[in-house]
Amino acid sequence: MIPSTYNLTLYRGDTDRWQFLLWADAEKTTPADLTGATASAMIRDKAVGGTFAMSLDCTVTVPNTVDMVLTSEASRDLPAKGVWDLQVTWASGDITSILKGTVSVTQDVTYAAAVAARLAAVR
Repeated sequence: MIPSTYNLTLYRGDTDRWQFLLWADAEKTTPADLTGATASAMIRDKAVGGTFAMSLDCTVTVPNTVDMVLTSEASRDLPAKGVWDLQVTWASGDITSILKGTVSVTQDVTYAAAVAARLAAVR
């Protein structure tokens, strides 16, 4: 199965939250059974051979919900562009890539005092 495409457009320093409902059928009438499943997601600067990788926090709620969070602290370290995907590891041990896409990050203008201090120290 080829994962569906879902591109992430992010604003550096902001918290982002997503909720994905997984279905067993194309009509979206039968919830996928996520009992015993786990989910994981990662952002990388490149799919292969890159230098940046970050895991996103994922939580599975039965019957068919995956919640994904990118904290404001973590989003400060993102590259301007990248790729991501979301995978489910089923209770059987099988792995399915559910979503994939590009990542586009816009530089923020107002940052927290800790970030401003870190930037000032670099200069």
